[in-house]
Amino acid sequence: MSLARTERMLYAGCRLASICSGLIVLFIGFFLFKESLPLLLKINPMRFLNDPGWHPTEGQFGLFPMFAGSLLITVGAMIVAAPLGIILAVFCRFFAPRKIANAYQALLSVLSGIPSVVFGLWGLVVLAPIIRHVQPPGVSLLAGVLVLAVMILPTIALSANAAMTSVPFEYLQGAAALGFSKWQRVWGVAIPAARPGIVTGMILGAGRAIGETMVVLMVCGNVVQVPDSVFDPVRTLTANIALEMSYALSDHRAALFVSGLMLLFVVMGFVAISESIRAKVIEK
Repeated sequence: MSLARTERMLYAGCRLASICSGLIVLFIGFFLFKESLPLLLKINPMRFLNDPGWHPTEGQFGLFPMFAGSLLITVGAMIVAAPLGIILAVFCRFFAPRKIANAYQALLSVLSGIPSVVFGLWGLVVLAPIIRHVQPPGVSLLAGVLVLAVMILPTIALSANAAMTSVPFEYLQGAAALGFSKWQRVWGVAIPAARPGIVTGMILGAGRAIGETMVVLMVCGNVVQVPDSVFDPVRTLTANIALEMSYALSDHRAALFVSGLMLLFVVMGFVAISESIRAKVIEK
């Protein structure tokens, strides 16, 4: 088989895979919209944010407390995990001895493959009782933030490490020739050059956090409310779908699909932000 024919086949295969991926996303979006449409046609969509509570059998479809819970947990987990992941990647790439760096990367790879239910059990059995000693009830927004931060840390750290590894050596060599210290080369050259990959890893981590179900189901308390503090229990959109879909009917079922549609829009927003940052970096 000639090289040109192999390249054409590879190009066709990549193109087909890209088309299939796009069609899958469109199909998921269409399915969620189709299942949500009966309720969207019946009530004003703003009611999902303005209704005083979540009582779908009584005609109240307030999703705002669960939407707020999902965003708060995601943002909190990112605030904890993103700096730690970047610092860990910098340590492994530029400061750690090779054996230690390889051990760290292997540990992170193992950590990224642990099922979420295991993290949930750890949070429920170990972390929640510690928080309860500080402020009851223990299962809370804080517990969800900390467990999700541990879950997404490997994704952010490994992505940041890969991005920094791909920075051309000539950049660092040129900075060294100009008299930059090692810290200056890392923070002034390597991290800015690796920013698109770092941002991509952060977006992947945020997507995993906001879409996580089992952990928040186990450690967040599942109370439909906007929390006044990090020690209050919350319920997320994903947990709400998992808890109620098995018995939901009619408008109640459609409202749960609206929850899924909201999550899809949030993830699309994350991707748009990532692409915007990437475009700005490329322009520079």
